[in-house]
Amino acid sequence: MTATRRSLLATSLLMAFAVSPVQAQAWPQKPIKIIVTFNPGGSSDIVARLLQPGLQEKLGQPVVVENKPGAGSTIGADAVAKAPADGYTLLLSNTAPISISPFMMDKAPYDPVKSFSHVAHIGSVPNVFVVHPSVPAKTMPELIKWIGAQSTPVNYGSGGVGSIGHIVGEMFKQQHQLKMEHVPYKGSAPMHADLLGGRLQFAVDTLTQNVPYIQDGKLVGLAVTARTRAAMAPALPTVVEAGFPKLVADNFLGLSAPAGTPADVVEKLNKAVTEVVAQPTVAKRLAELGVTPEPMSAAEFTKFVTDQVSVWAPAVKASGARMN
Repeated sequence: MTATRRSLLATSLLMAFAVSPVQAQAWPQKPIKIIVTFNPGGSSDIVARLLQPGLQEKLGQPVVVENKPGAGSTIGADAVAKAPADGYTLLLSNTAPISISPFMMDKAPYDPVKSFSHVAHIGSVPNVFVVHPSVPAKTMPELIKWIGAQSTPVNYGSGGVGSIGHIVGEMFKQQHQLKMEHVPYKGSAPMHADLLGGRLQFAVDTLTQNVPYIQDGKLVGLAVTARTRAAMAPALPTVVEAGFPKLVADNFLGLSAPAGTPADVVEKLNKAVTEVVAQPTVAKRLAELGVTPEPMSAAEFTKFVTDQVSVWAPAVKASGARMN
């Protein structure tokens, strides 16, 4: 073998060894974490855990769901925004940390559009106005009349400061000049303990968690904050039907990653989420949870988030809701 051929062979071997570590690092190579910005039991947590097995199968790595609530969902979202942009730390994004809470703060810790690579839209679920059976109201106008007759402000609950229920409640209060006080909870589960016990009179909360209580007669649903009736609660009128179109508000659910996440990783994640959501068992369970799936490309989801921010930011500021 000539010196030239030996040199070429050595160069080829060196190139092969140089390439192989890069190939070995093809994403994903380790467990993936999805951060949920609410306590266990809420719609975001339920959906994350519903998708978890399918994503593990599609991606070939363990998928861990971690609950990181607090500060109107901004603690968990900020942790993702500041995480390495390598596809291993993801956010179960939703209306609270993306469209609402950043605009309740003097200085938000992240930009809801620019700080993330918005990967995939999962679906949306409406909220519901719900009251304890002791409240003499079966409709939205009756609720307004009852609140107006009280000598002291009526407490209303939500899943937390900055939740969509909080903002819709404040909008309801301002639009009708009502005496109401917001009582924030760390998730729907602790709120329901007080609501079912009659210590809290009414709430604006995600439909999903409230349907079983409404069906059992433990709570009374007045209206869902959507334009069309929800398949999981078809007897409940919409706020549009009830005469309150300005209260339409869906809570979106999606998957987001830190800004700068490689495009191929975003594409793999989007494909995996879309395929898992389309699985019959998952689709059926989502329908039972009141989530209406709406697949989108990453580009479409990014535009969706941008549009959501443009709509909710002024609504949040107009509501006067603040977060220290």
